[in-house]
Amino acid sequence: SLSDEEAEFQEETGQLYHVAYPVSDDPSRTVVVATTRPETMLGDVAVAVNPADERYRDLVGRSVRLPIVERDIPVIADEYADPAFGTGVVKITPAHDANDFEVGRRHGLAMPVVIDETAHMNEVADAAGRVSASLAGLERFEARDRIVAALQQSGALAKTETHTHNVRHCYRCDTVVEPRLSDQWFVKMAPLAKPALDAVRAGAIRILPERWEAVYVNWLEGIRDWNISRQLWWGHRVPVWYCDACQPPNVFASRDDLTACPNCGGAVRQDEDVLDTWFSSWLWPISTLGWPDDAAPDLRAFYPTDVLVTAPEILFFWVARMIMAGYEFMGRAPFHTVLLHGTVRDTNHVKMSKSLGNGIDPLDVIRLYGADALRWTLVSGMGLGADVILDPGDLEKSFAAGRNFATKLWNIGRFL
Repeated sequence: SLSDEEAEFQEETGQLYHVAYPVSDDPSRTVVVATTRPETMLGDVAVAVNPADERYRDLVGRSVRLPIVERDIPVIADEYADPAFGTGVVKITPAHDANDFEVGRRHGLAMPVVIDETAHMNEVADAAGRVSASLAGLERFEARDRIVAALQQSGALAKTETHTHNVRHCYRCDTVVEPRLSDQWFVKMAPLAKPALDAVRAGAIRILPERWEAVYVNWLEGIRDWNISRQLWWGHRVPVWYCDACQPPNVFASRDDLTACPNCGGAVRQDEDVLDTWFSSWLWPISTLGWPDDAAPDLRAFYPTDVLVTAPEILFFWVARMIMAGYEFMGRAPFHTVLLHGTVRDTNHVKMSKSLGNGIDPLDVIRLYGADALRWTLVSGMGLGADVILDPGDLEKSFAAGRNFATKLWNIGRFL
């Protein structure tokens, strides 16, 4: 799983497929829906129209025939459908779209999962009869091509048009993110966010530059529960054990490793997921000082501290969560001031990073211009929270002034 903050939008040009769904009791009439992901049709459980849209009012409560899967699905009325967008009809796939999931919850719809965790088409959950043998096991984009070809052959593909839209990619590997319903662990955040929000509003915690305070408040006012489980090879394993011998099966959370079920003495298995890395990081101000031992000398001597200096992009990932943890476990904030420094960017104002290859090796700068030139350039160009713009293709332009300044100081020192 990924959080919203771990997925990055990229603008891409793709295809928008307009698919005709025949009305079940009147096949001569169709409703057309548009989708960029026709492979998710296998998980459709309804089509939605706006309750105020007179064009489809007579269809509400009736059914349409889902192409490819060949099963009837209901027509529902929901304000999520925008009468002014496209045909005003939207397909509802609760297990593979966040907005559709909310619609599905409102209407009590089934949520069949038809794409597995490796992005292949399979009947994962509540999806019996939805993925045909010819599609089962296919990678999602290969399945898309097959489904489009089948829709075209059957005459259900009304039209295809070029479409530019934003697509989520994983910030780690740049893979296109596939929304899918899965079992995860969550932390209820609203009660934790309240004291952290109140502290900033009351001035007990200052965020500098002050413009970031509005960002902090906006995030915490709209906070959602935190998905803390991750399907990764490395990390702190979720401290939860399952006993399948108990009826019904028991679930235990424990700080100590369990070797047997506390209830029946049977074998237990630990959850295979690991915790989100920020779940351990939010405890950093206290866990490094001896917590959960409240009497630990370091904790009593050094908590809370005064100022946290960090990057603005982790204001929500880390800073806000450390404040929440401080109030929850210690009854007070871990610091009273947050100073968000600027970012080193290239001439296109893109953050320098190893993955983008737009960075500058500081060893090259030191070799050509000296360490003091590097220090002076970074310090002199950075006001309170201001970014530093450097040119990876022209080190002379970026660092010559620092070299010259350091040389003047050197000469003054020698003269004196």
